[in-house]
Amino acid sequence: MAADEIYSDTCWLCGRPLGRRVEWHHPVPKSRGGRETVPIHPICHRTLHAVFSNADLARFETEGTPLSAHPKIEKFLAWIANKPPDFHAPTHRRR
Repeated sequence: MAADEIYSDTCWLCGRPLGRRVEWHHPVPKSRGGRETVPIHPICHRTLHAVFSNADLARFETEGTPLSAHPKIEKFLAWIANKPPDFHAPTHRRR
């Protein structure tokens, strides 16, 4: 059963409760053959795509490496941990 068939009430990346706005993220990008989707906060989704390319996301998933192990994501997760579910802030683009 695909993850999008079971609605979770927590964000796939940060584990905080979801708010009114929920986006669906492909852990393996569609461009790399991914079909499964997981619920995620918009700010978490934008952060993932600002930090990682689709190739990076696919590599992390196939290697089984947690995204939280990356220093930028680790820093983001510590910062967002105590924010309310519908918190939003501008996300910087990948350079």
